[in-house]
Amino acid sequence: MLVLLPPSEGKAASGRGAPLKPESLSLPGLTPARETVLGELVELCAGDEEKAREVLGLSEGLRGEVAKNAELRTAGARPAGEIYTGVLYDALDLASLEPAAKRRAARSLLVFSGLWGAVRVTDRIPSYRCSMGVKLPALGALGAYWRAPMAEVLPEAAGGGLVLDLRSSAYAAAWKPTGEVAGRTATVRVLHAPTRKVVSHFNKATKGRIVRSLLAAGIAPEGPAELVEALRDLGYEVEAEAPAKAGKPWSLDVLVAEVH
Repeated sequence: MLVLLPPSEGKAASGRGAPLKPESLSLPGLTPARETVLGELVELCAGDEEKAREVLGLSEGLRGEVAKNAELRTAGARPAGEIYTGVLYDALDLASLEPAAKRRAARSLLVFSGLWGAVRVTDRIPSYRCSMGVKLPALGALGAYWRAPMAEVLPEAAGGGLVLDLRSSAYAAAWKPTGEVAGRTATVRVLHAPTRKVVSHFNKATKGRIVRSLLAAGIAPEGPAELVEALRDLGYEVEAEAPAKAGKPWSLDVLVAEVH
């Protein structure tokens, strides 16, 4: 099973350990593209601060993020699972998982990123600010920039099992499973059952709980149909829609009666 996650906008502080080694990150086929984005981001943020703030879409209160990006090559690094924070990651709570579940998380979780493309939760990275929606002056929109390298690397990373896609639309734009991989991909929405509406905060929290439930139970469904059964066994109310055509992903709705 491969679980595709969005990053968090807010991030924990960088560690005091050794700085980033791009060549040490998982999915080495993305290394050249990572080096390019990293170089452009550092150059942008080390230059005109106002221009960098505009490009990154940062408010006055987030001005300090520009200086942080300028020092990415020398900043300390921590496991990505510790860097990413926010609603989904709070609900997932990787740190409190049992050792076996942590090992499953290391193998199966892949966090998408405007800067790194995608990383494992065990990859050591510094804290940064660069969403997939950013348009770097020399590279253009990062969602489009990452499509070619992702198309080369991600099909192999997907292996032969379920691909559980929990990304937001901005990050989904960087790689869309196709063909045989798409046929074993499931996308998930979380709906407030009485209204059938998506509420962003609770959507993220429930997705984090779903991933935690699967990891803690040691469940790795082979495909979307098996995922539906597994989630129902874990107590989730799930409505599933198989694709009308082969080579398309499944759509799953998880219904939450009480929003919390």
